[in-house]
Amino acid sequence: MELPVIDLTPYLEIFGKFCGDPLNLEEQLDPQLKRLCSEVSRTLRDTGALLVKDPRCSAEDNDRFIDMMEKYFEQPEEFKRLQERPHLHYQVGVTPEGVEVPRSLVDEEMQEKLRAMPKEFQPSTPMGPDPKWRYMWRVGPRPSNTRFKELNSEPVIPKGFPEWKDSMDSWGYKMISAIEAVAEMAAIGFGLPKDAFTSLMKQGPHLLAPTGSDLRRYGQEGRVFAGYHYDLNFLTIHGRSRFPGLNIWLRNGQKVEVKVPIGCLLIQTGKQIEWLTAGDCIAGMHEVVVTNRTLDAIKVALQQNRGLWRVSSTLFAHIASDAVLKPLGHFGESPLGSKYPPICAGEFVEQELSVINLKGNKGGP
Repeated sequence: MELPVIDLTPYLEIFGKFCGDPLNLEEQLDPQLKRLCSEVSRTLRDTGALLVKDPRCSAEDNDRFIDMMEKYFEQPEEFKRLQERPHLHYQVGVTPEGVEVPRSLVDEEMQEKLRAMPKEFQPSTPMGPDPKWRYMWRVGPRPSNTRFKELNSEPVIPKGFPEWKDSMDSWGYKMISAIEAVAEMAAIGFGLPKDAFTSLMKQGPHLLAPTGSDLRRYGQEGRVFAGYHYDLNFLTIHGRSRFPGLNIWLRNGQKVEVKVPIGCLLIQTGKQIEWLTAGDCIAGMHEVVVTNRTLDAIKVALQQNRGLWRVSSTLFAHIASDAVLKPLGHFGESPLGSKYPPICAGEFVEQELSVINLKGNKGGP
């Protein structure tokens, strides 16, 4: 199955025209755009993932970001560990390989569900903690007054990378902009006000969290870089990786290998959007594994004398830590609503993180 690609350009053009207009944007959308918004919400509901093309996020932007992150991850381990902040639960700076634990290793209820899956749809079995590095970089303004200071810590900048802050902020803001457009379109498609989600995202602890996996060391077929898990945040977005290997699970339980076209972004649903829609849209399960397609990409990279670090340009968009997670609008009347009682988003994140060894963001590829 191929995920549909949604071009955000028509929506962004209408949004720009009516931005600041007192009239309700939803009422200004023509039937074709309303259908597009419905396709966004339907695809997120059915697959937990969405491919988008945003004219503000080019393939060249993604390449520049990946080039810098490849250069960073290629540095010696002792250099990278200077940016490690375990006392802040790895919420900023670098998380070394072997720290993030896939939920499927520690969640007994999830393990039971996995055993009940048809063999062809079962995820790969990790050998232990994920063998990938991750760098956490806060994107966007932080609240001046919050109960969750550790979720809103100051960033860490490695020495020898003068372009670091500008590159991280530039790519991060572009990705947030794409998420906001998708969140508005999804809200309209779900029959909610346009800003139902984005109003809750303001000053959220959004994280640009690229990962680096060493394919020279771990590039054997079947090696698991990110064990089967869901993301605890609202929506996750990635640029195209130079090395494939991401599998997702559709709502019907089918396992699908994701192919991201050049110039496109991949968006995945997290646990917070599941809460806000009372389970109408569930958190998407996924894993990253070395596959035949990964091995083919490794051969090409070797022929072209390119680096062998698999970098994902991942951003986790969050609901603001002090905002309340609860089913929105008509979702509050859902018979499943009782499964999603009101909870402060920051408390929710801390509860989710307490399940795994890392009190940090367990995220995607």
